[in-house]
Amino acid sequence: MDERRGALGLAVSGGPDSVAMLLLAHAAQDGAIAVASVNHGLRAEAASEVALVERICAELGVDFTAIEVEIAPGNLQARARDARYEALGEWAAEKGLGAVATAHHAYDQAETLLMRLNRGSGLAGLAGVRAATTMPGREIALLRPLLNWRKSELEQVCANAGILPAADPSNQDEQFDRARMRAALAENDWLDPQALAASAQHLSEAWRAIEWYAQDDWETQVFREESGEGPQFKYYANVPRAIAIETITRIIAELGGTATRSEAGRAFDRLWQFENASLCGVLITPGTERIDKLGVEMPSIEMRVWRFAPEPPRRAH
Repeated sequence: MDERRGALGLAVSGGPDSVAMLLLAHAAQDGAIAVASVNHGLRAEAASEVALVERICAELGVDFTAIEVEIAPGNLQARARDARYEALGEWAAEKGLGAVATAHHAYDQAETLLMRLNRGSGLAGLAGVRAATTMPGREIALLRPLLNWRKSELEQVCANAGILPAADPSNQDEQFDRARMRAALAENDWLDPQALAASAQHLSEAWRAIEWYAQDDWETQVFREESGEGPQFKYYANVPRAIAIETITRIIAELGGTATRSEAGRAFDRLWQFENASLCGVLITPGTERIDKLGVEMPSIEMRVWRFAPEPPRRAH
């Protein structure tokens, strides 16, 4: 992240994790930081937590912005997260920030891994929370610098500074999956959250390798073709299933659809058995082509080739 331009933005809720991040960043960045605190309007205590962050920032001489968001009906935690990131992205763009940091730590990473294992997630989900990515829908870096920190260590940072952070009661509300997983970790001391977080990091590295190979697959094995009905794609599908799934979803996106990895996986399974597959309004037909390999002494090879085209309109009876 050496090429980052602009101040580092911090998302600080007032809890011990994010307050510790603020204190650590202030010590390390020598003032080149800005803070935003988001009030989702879900709890009466939220306004006082934002006020706490504002007071800490005033004492430290750190630029502070209070943000209020409205949560759409539906999955409460997911909607709150989406609204928070959208608001933080707007704030970062307006401030010209080079990056935004959140206070996810090793225990958050462990909880995420266990939750996704329990849901049967694929490798992309098991990769957990990334240390560095981008803000949703923006080119602003999103950093999580505390993934190797224990929660107790962050609480000690606050205690050393003489700050009593806020406590969010929803963190203990077991109607939420994460709170139930947090309680399970606390009740089973043989589970090491830091070791689980390390496993998530290893899975993340494996996922980055798949992304790299999927990009190479896209650039070398996928060909766009034009027809009277619009664009079509030809894909020489001769890579492992996990990589092909990424390429399939990308081709579907190019043709205007949005396919999940599960849907693309089911399509792959049909195509591998030389059966047609239909996905998001796209008809995929399998076949083979004989390809001449480079070099005089190298024989030609038979390769799987899958063709992607918009499904023909259904006949009305």
